[in-house]
Amino acid sequence: MKYKIIPFSLTLIISLISLITITNAQNMNSPRYKIQFGNINIGSGKKQSTNYNLTTTLGQTAAQEFQSSGYILKAGFQYIYTLYPFSFSLSKTQVNFGSLIPESPVTDQITLTVSFPGAGDYQVTVVEKGPLKQLNSSYYIPDTICDGGTNTCSETIAKPWTLNTAYGFGYNMSGQDIPSDFIDNTYFRPFADELAGEPPAVVMTSSNVGKNKQATMTLKVNISSTQAGGNYQTVLLFTATPSF
Repeated sequence: MKYKIIPFSLTLIISLISLITITNAQNMNSPRYKIQFGNINIGSGKKQSTNYNLTTTLGQTAAQEFQSSGYILKAGFQYIYTLYPFSFSLSKTQVNFGSLIPESPVTDQITLTVSFPGAGDYQVTVVEKGPLKQLNSSYYIPDTICDGGTNTCSETIAKPWTLNTAYGFGYNMSGQDIPSDFIDNTYFRPFADELAGEPPAVVMTSSNVGKNKQATMTLKVNISSTQAGGNYQTVLLFTATPSF
C-alpha cells in the first residue's frame, strides 16, 4: 500500500531591525553657495581590479566607528554601505514528497540564499507549525529522532540518520554559514515545533558580510508499515534577521 503526502507551504518572513535616529549636520552657506553635511574631502572614488573592489574617502573629518554604553556611531561616508539592502530567498515555497513506501526514505531540497553586503551579522531560523499531520484527524508523522540511542538528535543537535527502520521527518543543512553540528549529509535534526512551544532553530548565521551566500536544506521523511494512509501536511516558517 502506498501513502501520499500533499505539498506543504513554506512561509517566508523577513524581519529587518534597524536603529533610526535623527542627526543634524552643519550647513555652510553664503549668497553664492550652500554646502550641506559640512564635509570637504581631498579625494574619493571606486577602484577595482580582477581580484578586488575598493571605495575610498580621503581627508574626511572623524570618519570612524565610535561606541559607548548604549550607542554605536558610525561616522563617515563609507558607512553608507550599511544601508545597502539585505535580502533572503528560498528556491521554492512548496515541497511534495509524492507517494511514500514504508522504510523507503524520500528527500527533497530547498536552497536558502542570503545577501548582506552591509555591516553587522545575520541569522536565519526555521520552525514548523506542528508535525506532518492529516487534516481533520489525529494521525501524524512524528519528527525524527535520527537513528536513536547514542545517535539521538534534537532540535539543536544533529545526529546520523541512516537506518531505514528509523522513522520520522527532519532536515539536513549543507553549504555556507550553517551550524557546525551538520557534519555531513547523514546528519539530521527534527524541526522545532511551534505548537509544542519550542523556539525556532538557527540554520544559517554569520558575522561576515557577503553576497549570495547559499545553504541547502535537505528535507527527509520515512514512514513505518503501520503509518495510516492519507495526505499529510505542515508549514515551515523561515525568519531572516539582519543587524546593523
